[in-house]
Amino acid sequence: MALRKIRTFPDPVLQRVARPVEAFDEELAQLAQDMVETMKDSNGIGLAAPQVGESLRLIVLQVPLEDDSDGPIYQVCNPEIVAREGEACIEEGCLSLPGFTAEVDRASIISLKGQNVDGSPFELEAEGLLAICFQHEMDHLDGKLLVNYVSSGKRDLYRTEMKKRKREERNSDGSAPAI
Repeated sequence: MALRKIRTFPDPVLQRVARPVEAFDEELAQLAQDMVETMKDSNGIGLAAPQVGESLRLIVLQVPLEDDSDGPIYQVCNPEIVAREGEACIEEGCLSLPGFTAEVDRASIISLKGQNVDGSPFELEAEGLLAICFQHEMDHLDGKLLVNYVSSGKRDLYRTEMKKRKREERNSDGSAPAI
């Protein structure tokens, strides 16, 4: 297992529609396991393959249960929401958008179908935070980020802040100063 680098906005891979998973092999299983380790190491509850630079329709999630214990780990290929109901809106964050949050209107209950990393199909129903997390991660597969849910002004402010942070990181590591 290996930790993968999480791509951050405005990396182009985050803004592309990911391609379907077609090869259910050892390489895919390794990617999924690496994603789980990366998600946990980053204190996340969900991660999509584009966030680690792989333009594939693969997501992993582990949402805590109501008693704060670890929930099950989901590794889902080619997820598709087949039914939605109810409304939910919480302030969401994202590993690819450090320091950025946005309130997003989501369904409170979803029915989902997809495939396990071995290619076997499955269906499940999710509600609450798990449903929200599935929807958030599936947005990544369609090249959609939290910044797509806010005004262009707020998005531009965030983009400027990210450029400033990256410039400061480059300068702090001994590289040439930005001019």
